[in-house]
Amino acid sequence: MMKKSFLPSCFFWCTHPISTVAGAALLLAVAGLLSRLLGLLRDRILASMFGAGDVLDIYYASFRIPDFLYGVLVLGALSAAFIPIFTKVYTKEAPQNAWKLTSDFLILLVGAISVIGFFAMIFMPLLIYGIAPGFEGEKREMTILFSRIMLLSPILLGASAVFGGVLIARKSFLAYSLAPIFYNIGIIFGALVLVDMWGLSGLAWGVVFGALMHFCVQMPATFRNGYIFSLPKEAPWKNKQVQKILFLMIPQIFSVASHQINFWIITIFASLMASGSLAVFNLANNLQSIPLALIGISFAVAVFPKLSQSASDGNMKEFTEAFLKTLRRILYFVIPATVFLILLRAQIVRVVLGGGIFDWKDTVLTSQVLGILSLSLFAQSLLPLVVRAFYSLEDTKTPFFIALFSQAVNIIIVIITLPLWGVYSLAIGFSVASIVQIILLLFVLRKQFTFFDTHNLFLTLVRIIFATIISALAIQTVKNFWGFIEIDTFIEIFWSTCFRIFWPTYIHSYESFIENRRIL
Repeated sequence: MMKKSFLPSCFFWCTHPISTVAGAALLLAVAGLLSRLLGLLRDRILASMFGAGDVLDIYYASFRIPDFLYGVLVLGALSAAFIPIFTKVYTKEAPQNAWKLTSDFLILLVGAISVIGFFAMIFMPLLIYGIAPGFEGEKREMTILFSRIMLLSPILLGASAVFGGVLIARKSFLAYSLAPIFYNIGIIFGALVLVDMWGLSGLAWGVVFGALMHFCVQMPATFRNGYIFSLPKEAPWKNKQVQKILFLMIPQIFSVASHQINFWIITIFASLMASGSLAVFNLANNLQSIPLALIGISFAVAVFPKLSQSASDGNMKEFTEAFLKTLRRILYFVIPATVFLILLRAQIVRVVLGGGIFDWKDTVLTSQVLGILSLSLFAQSLLPLVVRAFYSLEDTKTPFFIALFSQAVNIIIVIITLPLWGVYSLAIGFSVASIVQIILLLFVLRKQFTFFDTHNLFLTLVRIIFATIISALAIQTVKNFWGFIEIDTFIEIFWSTCFRIFWPTYIHSYESFIENRRIL
């Protein structure tokens, strides 16, 4: 009896809509936390097995071309165009029209990725020479091989992302939130199992396996939501709604491309530095992206359907209220997270990555890069929300031009500071560009709405900063206390770091609750 009821129950929870932004954000944050914990385990395994050296340089450089393809064709389309158009068709026309749109767009997207990926495989030696000119000999050949294998992942992730877009639009967040967990499980499986079976290429095959699991998690939930796949009677691009998606995609493609090119520039410069520079930057970026994913992306994804619906209905007051409430929630969590990361960066790096052949020199470099990147964490966390606000208004041009300008700032700063600070210059340029981007986006958005309550937002920010200062002092006090105690083992470092985080977190939570209870 239990076995019969288990599967329908799973389908129910995977497809059951979540009506509130806070509830959806909580689910996404919890699942995101699990995914990020697996991501930390993944990074620890990779760091302990290979250290910050040639192997991880190859591994991270191999992501550049697949990530570029996925980011430009998939992320740009879904966030900027597909979800708002799908929502409008589903609510204002008929569900069957929305399902036809989904099938047409799915076929077109997967076909485009496959064709471009095929040519990328052929010309991979030239592409790798362009993004990693400092790699030579076996290091370059391994990067070419890894990249060719990983090009299979955008095809699977592209199809999975379309299903994920449907689930977001239908407010069925569970399967969507579980997919990244299985993606990380696949990568870990590659490092622990496939490497022993197939050598270092098992790392690349692990990425493909993770993408396959990502797809398999979301597909059943999408069909359970009512989706029916249908072959098009005419070319998919002749569908008027698909044409509208493609039209809205164009500026976003360039916007995402500029962002991806920024990482290409980082890879180019890092490939010319000492061995392990690219690994150090990526490991630090992965660490600071944890609060970004748990806070910024979770809230942005959760509120996106509401913003799209409010914009579609022309209710701009409701749109602005939802936007500002979510913005305050993000700041409430991300400001103290920034302080914790900066003050405890060395301890965090040692606990998460320290071990195996990841030595003290690697720890110092990674922790310093982490501290620099964390300075812009507030900006990075607000970007997903602010950009989605523009997308809900079907404005993809403004984020594109601002992103283009900010990436130019990034590249200029890296070029100027590279001779002075080496790998640190990559983090400095990245952080400054993120701050410039969010300031310009908020300035433009503020000009468009009379409902934008800047006064209350400023007061909220002051209260959050005050509570954070109190918790920061508590962190420093605890750090000074532990400074008198000798800690060498992983367990000692782990417990000292936990105490340094959780006691000040309690203080911050109490102060913030008193001052900001109306936010949440």
